[in-house]
Amino acid sequence: MTDVGEVIARTHRAEWARVVATLARRFGDLDIAEEMAAEAFATAVERWPVDGVPPNPGGWLTTTAHRKAVDRVRREARREEKHREALMLSDTPEPLGAIDDDRLRLVFTCCHPALAMETRVALTLRMVGGLTVPEIAHAFLVQETAMGQRITRAKTKIKAARIPYRVPSREDLPARVTGVLAVLYLIFNEGYLASDPGQEAVRADLTAEAIRLTRLVRALLPADGEVVGLLALMLLTEARRAARVSASGELVTLGEQDRGAWDRELIAEGHALVRARLASGRAPGRYQILAAINAVHTDARDIRDTDWSQIVALYDQLLRLDPSPIVRLNRAIAVAELDGPEVALAEVDRLPLEGYHAFHATRADLLRRLGRSVQSRAAYDRAIALAGNTAETAYLIRRRDQLTGP
Repeated sequence: MTDVGEVIARTHRAEWARVVATLARRFGDLDIAEEMAAEAFATAVERWPVDGVPPNPGGWLTTTAHRKAVDRVRREARREEKHREALMLSDTPEPLGAIDDDRLRLVFTCCHPALAMETRVALTLRMVGGLTVPEIAHAFLVQETAMGQRITRAKTKIKAARIPYRVPSREDLPARVTGVLAVLYLIFNEGYLASDPGQEAVRADLTAEAIRLTRLVRALLPADGEVVGLLALMLLTEARRAARVSASGELVTLGEQDRGAWDRELIAEGHALVRARLASGRAPGRYQILAAINAVHTDARDIRDTDWSQIVALYDQLLRLDPSPIVRLNRAIAVAELDGPEVALAEVDRLPLEGYHAFHATRADLLRRLGRSVQSRAAYDRAIALAGNTAETAYLIRRRDQLTGP
């Protein structure tokens, strides 16, 4: 029973988006797609422990969900035309859009400009990423009920506005891709930054799916620098996953990571993409600059070999595009390595980020380096209270407890 439960959990991670996307293409209704996919998985929980795991779990789930969806449409159809369409559904429909990929079609539907940006992200995380409503609510720092209502309203709007389930034509793609990239990056971060024990397999699937979909978007828009930049950024970040959390479940910072554990193949691919964009001579966008910053980090064999002056210069370039407090905070971290912690602390203390745990963690570290232990301890306490996962909390507690002196 336990083994079957593990198989079902793995199958959910691997097949959820595929089943939902297939149903959405066939029925053009996200409610039916989501609910019938959930019912198919519920049926698997009942049947597989008794009947055994089918040879093709994904195919079994898709077929089961499809049958349930047809039955539902038959029961609820108010128009004979819709009834006939349900009966005539084919297992091999014609491809729609510029690339034949159900999940990518689903992403563009969820990221339609008729929806608010936060709604696009939340809907994609649910429909494509397979996150639960509570997980998405946690990512957005809102109540579960409010998030559930947001997702429901989004699906209702898609249906009422008859938003098409397709990849846009090549002519329409550039105007739509910005929202898609934002969604894919948030999905990637949801997978990469969540480091609680027991979540690693689920989160690795999210980062892999974000990278896969970004590759597909690149195939659609090979000349779009921001698509290339996002892919490079994801690859260079994902390359460090194995070194990011210790065996005891504690966050390992960039400076303390075992760089021998980094994935050199991903780093090589990411570096090649960054070099290609630099060679284009075109002004870089936000994702390209972030990728270049990560390229500098992953090019150093040791933290002491890092070219901090180049990183600060890249952050200065990024600030012209995105003068947000978080970008300024990250720049200040680099400034600390170049000009010292006192200069960096003066910059950090001007930032309006009181509710952001990384702000307090950064202050705590800078104060520690300046020998101001009492203030550092208070900043660590605040960072611990705001930290989002156990791995980071464990790291912050250890650093706080290592403080000595006044």
